[in-house]
Amino acid sequence: MRGVLLAALLALVLVPTARAAWLGRLDPRQLLGSWYILAVASGEKDFVVEKATKNIEGVVVTLTPDNTLKMLSSRHRLERCHLHAVELVKQNSRWVFGNPSLGVLEYRVLGTNFRDYAIVLTQLELQDEAFSTVELYSRTELASQEAMGLFTKWSRSLGFRSQQQAKLQKDLTCAHKVFQGPSGPEVGAGLEAAAPPAGLTTAPGRQEAGPLNLEEDPVIWMKCWLAAAGWPDTHAGLVAWDI
Repeated sequence: MRGVLLAALLALVLVPTARAAWLGRLDPRQLLGSWYILAVASGEKDFVVEKATKNIEGVVVTLTPDNTLKMLSSRHRLERCHLHAVELVKQNSRWVFGNPSLGVLEYRVLGTNFRDYAIVLTQLELQDEAFSTVELYSRTELASQEAMGLFTKWSRSLGFRSQQQAKLQKDLTCAHKVFQGPSGPEVGAGLEAAAPPAGLTTAPGRQEAGPLNLEEDPVIWMKCWLAAAGWPDTHAGLVAWDI
């Protein structure tokens, strides 16, 4: 029911504006690379209780030749850092991605200046709970006044109450877990020591090589990163565990 109401709200907010047109022309490659997640609005049932303990998170976005988004993210929950890898498939011509089989019904950019911030909406259906989130992506660890203002505007417009919104705590430890390549000093040591989740087969270790450039070859970078972390080379779409 909440998903239907949110879709109706989006229609009212987006359709009458010129912004819908230029977001429709958004090239997915403009979202690629590393982002800090500095603020979140969420309808998740435990978010209001947990939000005071949430630290800044991170996400690395890559794009395959067939227009599949690969999202590698670090999420801070219950004072622990969780790593997730998920693949999202282009849904239609209006820059919307998703993977309903994994519970990601919709992933779309609501607003951006195409340079240093983006406001992202995700609609989720996980286990027995359906909810949505609005997140502020930033290229830097400090959000501009323009970005924060747009995040607040969108959150309110989509019905999120003030207690459902949070500016994340300025602790970059979890965010940085996802930003460094397999040779990075922080992530390399921490993740190589972490055991993969039960039921997943450990991928063979990569051959030693110099640091990989995310922008030059993001797909190879991600595969090596996952292999160094002990993640399987799988197309199942989603893997996750704690570190």
